[in-house]
Amino acid sequence: MNLWKPAALALAVAAAYPAAALAQSNEELLKELKALKERVGELEKKLADKDKPAGEKQWGMTPEQAAEFNRISVKTEALEDNQEAMGFKGLKISGFFDPTYIYNQRQNRAGFQFLNRVSDDGYNYDNGYFGTAAIDFQKEMEGGTKWRLTLMPNRGAGSIADAGGNSIVHEASVSIPLGDLQTRLIAGQIPDWSGYEYTQPTTTKLVTRGMLLDFTEPTAYTAAGMEIIRGKWDVKAVLGNYNVTKNQQNRRSPVFAYRVDYSKGEFNGFGFAGVHGKAANFSPFAVDANGNVPDTRLDLFEFDGYFIRGDLTLQGQVGIGRQKDASIVPAADGTLRDARWWGVSGLAAYKFIPRWEGVVRVDYINNSKNGGGLLQYSVEDGRNGIGPDATLGCTTTGWVDGCDKGANRYAIAVGVNYLLTPNATLKTEYRYDGASQPVFFDAKTGTFRKGNSLLGASVVVSF
Repeated sequence: MNLWKPAALALAVAAAYPAAALAQSNEELLKELKALKERVGELEKKLADKDKPAGEKQWGMTPEQAAEFNRISVKTEALEDNQEAMGFKGLKISGFFDPTYIYNQRQNRAGFQFLNRVSDDGYNYDNGYFGTAAIDFQKEMEGGTKWRLTLMPNRGAGSIADAGGNSIVHEASVSIPLGDLQTRLIAGQIPDWSGYEYTQPTTTKLVTRGMLLDFTEPTAYTAAGMEIIRGKWDVKAVLGNYNVTKNQQNRRSPVFAYRVDYSKGEFNGFGFAGVHGKAANFSPFAVDANGNVPDTRLDLFEFDGYFIRGDLTLQGQVGIGRQKDASIVPAADGTLRDARWWGVSGLAAYKFIPRWEGVVRVDYINNSKNGGGLLQYSVEDGRNGIGPDATLGCTTTGWVDGCDKGANRYAIAVGVNYLLTPNATLKTEYRYDGASQPVFFDAKTGTFRKGNSLLGASVVVSF
């Protein structure tokens, strides 16, 4: 290397300024010589780098570090290849459970509910989609096909739709793109999509569900159809079985179910859903001499909307329904009549501080026509408060004055939620259910009342 060049340069600089050098003190001279030495060192390094062969690389790490980096890169690529080969690429696994405590005044019952079978006790507003455990598998494959399997033993849509209550499948669906990712074929067992409330406790504000979900909305469809997304619009429609995984003999009429959503902006939107077709009529007066449950015409329609911004949540829904020949009380001459109803529901929630949230929900169902009757509830029900004045004995002693009028129902629920951890929420709720007729059976006294109180608490843990 030509190291003499920087040295010669230093001597030339010193020779050019002799007067200045003599005038400075020894200390100042030492400082300048030190600075000059550092500058010479920098110049030497630049010249050395310039003289290196063109192909020689300058590493930002030692050779040992570079070797370790290469080893990690090879191992990472192998892990990625193995993950894809095992089918884990694009797979998302999540889950939740919510052990629940319920006190029901009229049932004279209190205790925990968790994973109890729907088929053992039926679906009731004090025994709905809570006390559940679920695990959810979602996978998106190359090309955009989406696959989903949600397992919810004893409490899921499959347990309600299955006659024996043995299914652990809540959802098993596939979504296949047709031409583009915004136009899809959908098929499988699909939980109902009506209303602003859904079944999963991770998506709801209170322990119990609203009356419209419990008494006026379907459970699931085993069906096939289409989903089309265009801008802010999302349209889903299917043709298939209503609330059953397989039609029995002499049943072949499907239902047409649809859902339309519009996201108006970042914070609000609306949607509507409907079902039209034939469904099982569980009125004991409609069953034929051989004990066969007939299918009769069913029409459902609901409209819902939301506004969610910051700490404030507002949600609402209106719905209307009718099922032919499914009212609780026939006419005086024994003629079957239609079950008809309409209802409204509204919810407001506000987070006072990040961990604390207050919630209020108000529901009302007008069910006075033909002695009452709601979706799949075509008999007097003293637990849920459905039907005419229960003291009249309309379905046991025969038609009497007053049997024509069913009970209108309402419910007011207030609750407080506390965020224990980012994955755990404690929910508490007080709910009062009322009716225009004495339709709530009091297990303690054996009488019927117009109102009932319920207390609930649950811990929702998710991952």
